[in-house]
Amino acid sequence: MSNLSSPVLLGHFGKHYRTFVRGEGVYVYDEEGNRYLDAIGGVGVVNIGHGVTEVLRAMSEQASTLAYSYGGLVENPARRRLAEKLQGWAPPGMGNVKTFFSSGGAEANEAALKLAYQYHWERGHPTKRQIIGRWQSYHGNTIGTLSMGGRTSWRRMHQGLLLDFPHIPPPYCYRCPWGKTYPECGLQCALELRRVVTQLGPENIAGFIAEPVIGTSMSAVVPPPEYYPMVREICDEFDILFIVDEVMSGVGRTGKNWGIEHWGVTPDIITTAKGISGGYSPLAVTILAEKVWQAIAQGSGGVMHSYTFGGHPVSCAAGLATLEYIEEHQLVERAAQTGEILLARLQELKDELPYIGDVRGKGLFLGIELVRDRSTKEPFPPEWQLGEKIEEQALDNGLLVLAGVEGLIDGVAGDHLELVPPYTIDGGHISTIVELMQKSISQVIDRMPL
Repeated sequence: MSNLSSPVLLGHFGKHYRTFVRGEGVYVYDEEGNRYLDAIGGVGVVNIGHGVTEVLRAMSEQASTLAYSYGGLVENPARRRLAEKLQGWAPPGMGNVKTFFSSGGAEANEAALKLAYQYHWERGHPTKRQIIGRWQSYHGNTIGTLSMGGRTSWRRMHQGLLLDFPHIPPPYCYRCPWGKTYPECGLQCALELRRVVTQLGPENIAGFIAEPVIGTSMSAVVPPPEYYPMVREICDEFDILFIVDEVMSGVGRTGKNWGIEHWGVTPDIITTAKGISGGYSPLAVTILAEKVWQAIAQGSGGVMHSYTFGGHPVSCAAGLATLEYIEEHQLVERAAQTGEILLARLQELKDELPYIGDVRGKGLFLGIELVRDRSTKEPFPPEWQLGEKIEEQALDNGLLVLAGVEGLIDGVAGDHLELVPPYTIDGGHISTIVELMQKSISQVIDRMPL
C-alpha cells in the first residue's frame, strides 16, 4: 500500500508497503499469501517466534482477570511478578535492583535520563544534568533520547529542539576515527570519554549511555574487550552513572542475558524493550542498581516520573511468560550457539562476495558492512541507497533483512545490513538466510554502475 492512499502516516510517501497478516514461528505471511523468513524478528523484537501458546494463554488469563490498573496509584500482581523475575536476570553486581516499567525503548531511555538526573539531584549535585552519548548511536525518537543519541540523519531536522548533550566517537575498529589500529591504539575511543568529561567538567555530567553492541545505526559493531572496563573506570572516577541501552542486545540476544556481560562490567542502569515481551505486547523496562534507587529512597522518597501504561498488566504477563519460555527452552544458550554458526556462514559469504567489507556481531545480533572496494574500504555512493535496495530485493526473495538507516562512516556514507532473527531458528533457516542474502546482494550490485 502507498502512503498516499493509506489513512496511516507511513514512513515514506510513495513507497509500497506490504501488509503482513499472519505469523507462524520464524515466518510471516502477507495478504497475498507470500511467505517470508523473518531474519530481523520484526525489528529485533520477535525472539521466541509467533504463535507461542504459553504467552497467548498468559495474556488471555490476565486480560480476563484485570485488563488495566494505573501503576502510579496501585500495584498489580503481573507487574510485581515480572519485577521479581528481573531481579534474577539482572547482573549480580547491581545489587537488589528495582524496575521501572514503560511501553517502548525510547520511553525506557527517557526514564533513564530523568532518573539519572534525579539520582544526582537527591545527592546534592543538581548541576550534573548532561548525558554523554556516542555518534552513530540510537536511543529513541523523543527529544530527550534523540539528544542522547547520535543518529545524525534523524537529528538534523530537529537540531534546534535538542538538548545540549555531548557525544564521543564510537568504538569502530574497522574504521577507527583516529586512524589507529587495535591494540596499539591504546583504546583512544574509551579515553575520549575522560577527555570530554574533564573538558566540560564532571560537575555537569550525569551519565554516559551506550549500546553494548551498537545497533541499527552501525549494524552490530562490537567494541574491543578492554573498552567497557575502561568506561566503567572513568564513570567511577568522575561519579557518572553508566547507562547501558540493551533495547536490542538484551534478554539473551547476544548469547548472554545482557550484552554488557560479555565485558564483565556492571552498569548502574539497564534499559531494554523489544524482546522482553517477544513482540506480543508493548513493554519496556528501566532497571536501577541498588545504589541508584537507594539515593532516591533516602532522599525525597518520590520517583519524579510516570507513564500511563507503565506496568500494564497484560503486557507484564506477556513479558513474564516470554522470559519463562526463554528459560525453559534454554534460548539464551541457543542464541549463542546458533549465532556462532550464522556468523561463520556469513564469513564464508564474505569470502565469496568482494563487496562485503566486514561481518560482525555476537549471538544472533549480526551485521554486514558493504564496500565498493574491500582493499580501501571505499563505501558506495550514498545516493545509490544500496542498503535500502538490498532490503527491498530481499523482501521480493522472501527474506526480511534490515538496512542501516544512515551511513556508519560519517553519518552520511556507508551501507550496512542487520540480522536479528528469532532465537528459534535452526540450521535450515540459517542456510536459507545466507542463500537469500547472497542472492539479494548480488542481484542489486549487478544493477549498479560499477
